[in-house]
Amino acid sequence: MADENNKISNQNDAKVKKIIDDLTLFDDDLMTLVFNKNIPATELILRIILKRNIRVISVDAQEEMRSPIVGGRDITLDIHAIDEDGEEINVEVQGSSEGAHVRRARFHSAVMDSRMLKENDPFKILKDSYVIFIYKHDKFGKGLPIYRAERVISEIEEPLNDGSHIVYVNGNYKGNDEIGKLMADFRSTSSDGMNYKELADGLHHFKETEEGRDVMCESVKKYAEEYAKEYAEEYATDTKIEMVKNLMSNMKWTLEQTLNNMGVSDNERSIITKQLQK
Repeated sequence: MADENNKISNQNDAKVKKIIDDLTLFDDDLMTLVFNKNIPATELILRIILKRNIRVISVDAQEEMRSPIVGGRDITLDIHAIDEDGEEINVEVQGSSEGAHVRRARFHSAVMDSRMLKENDPFKILKDSYVIFIYKHDKFGKGLPIYRAERVISEIEEPLNDGSHIVYVNGNYKGNDEIGKLMADFRSTSSDGMNYKELADGLHHFKETEEGRDVMCESVKKYAEEYAKEYAEEYATDTKIEMVKNLMSNMKWTLEQTLNNMGVSDNERSIITKQLQK
């Protein structure tokens, strides 16, 4: 029994290591670790995307902003940066089309704006805000490296200049300019040959050093467990049975490990176990 458990554990570790080897900056686990508190890396991407020098004074990854309304939707910002002028910048790194919906950008912008003013502050002191989506694909399919959305007064075709800025970056862009080189770094699975040291250093640490890979291993395992619990709560028993099979196959977990990580209730645990034994 001990030998079998060791075999399963080794298989699971090998699976996690393979996942880490394949990670890029488009993956939440790696992106979060590389950019959290990393001012130089954040300044780099903002300089290239916004085409101006920006001095960042703080940056946090996966910062939660809770809705003041009971039952309202909270958001978690992939990267939340504030520059020396007090302007707020949210960078979202997105792989799926659903997560890059244009109305999500509008919502993120509104949530950030709602926190900038104190009671009785005049609206005119509201700082500029930026919501930047670095999307793995070409969001608008026109082959451009960047798409900038600004509010315009339609009748006179002049900018509103309200300080709200939304930017989409084409993660599939492969030009030989700064944006092309930046996106090549985002797609890279290794620090070797990367264009920008600020990003290469992060990849090297978390993917190519023992200390960094240990952190990544814990992050990947935690994500797998949270994923299992989240979807176990959402889907019916029949769907959970399929999830159990997939997780046992992909993560090399035992049935008991899988059910524990999914947080399956005692009643459903008995039903699932019986179904799998048929």
